[in-house]
Amino acid sequence: MKLGLSTPIVQQVPGRAKAWEADAGPAELLRIAQAADRLGYAWLTCSDHVAVPASYAGTMGATWYEPSTTLAFLAAVTERVRLLSHVLVLPYRHPLLVAKTFATLDHLSGGRVIIGAGTGHLKAEFRSLGVDHPQRGAVSDEYLQALATALERPSSSFRGRWVEWRDMVVSPRPRQQPRPPIWVGGNTTAAAERAASYADGWIPWELTLEQFRARVERAREAHGRAGRAGKLEVVAPCHVGRTDSSEALAERLQAWRSAGATGAHLGFESSGLDDLLERMELVQHDVAPLIG
Repeated sequence: MKLGLSTPIVQQVPGRAKAWEADAGPAELLRIAQAADRLGYAWLTCSDHVAVPASYAGTMGATWYEPSTTLAFLAAVTERVRLLSHVLVLPYRHPLLVAKTFATLDHLSGGRVIIGAGTGHLKAEFRSLGVDHPQRGAVSDEYLQALATALERPSSSFRGRWVEWRDMVVSPRPRQQPRPPIWVGGNTTAAAERAASYADGWIPWELTLEQFRARVERAREAHGRAGRAGKLEVVAPCHVGRTDSSEALAERLQAWRSAGATGAHLGFESSGLDDLLERMELVQHDVAPLIG
């Protein structure tokens, strides 16, 4: 079972981010990334908000690092760990721009990119960027298909309702062939089915075990109806509390795996950087062997 790391510092949501993260920056991020690389974590993440309304800053936080820039920064000091945008708000960016950005990152990182994409939700952000909020689901469906087309083919053409191009080349080409994996974020059944129909994985962030189990089943059905080849990655959200024993955490991860998870996305409670690094090591040494 793959274990990925929800990178601290890069998004600071009140009530979730810890006090030490407010004063942390590049040096701390580099230590976290290098530890994840050394310890065998499957991926590091960075999420996405272009701009946060001032009226929302108290509840969702104002600090959201830009994902492609941040992941490129972390790629330069790591060798193995994968680089996951969790998640890029897809309707904000033309698919050719997303393809260019992440093909370049994949090329430079030696083929370590996973493109996590979502529909977004924040109405004021959509409005400020001039993007249609009510149509975001349909736009995302089309953009996922357009993005895959641009990444898979050296010269591509696409014609849809919102985007169209003919005989366009995106280069440098991604190192992974035919393209980097695309995972869809979102907690809803619609998000799970979107992932199964148009992408390679589903990565929710907040839902119960039973909700997860039911939506995995719907996703598997949608994957079959779409006739998609290959395995659908399904990544469970898992909070790692400061008082969790290795056995309790392993039991919880095994429950997620029994519900259909192929991997888990770990968010750690921590009192500081050193505490986080110690707990990251503990999980890999004591928990990972228990879950296989």
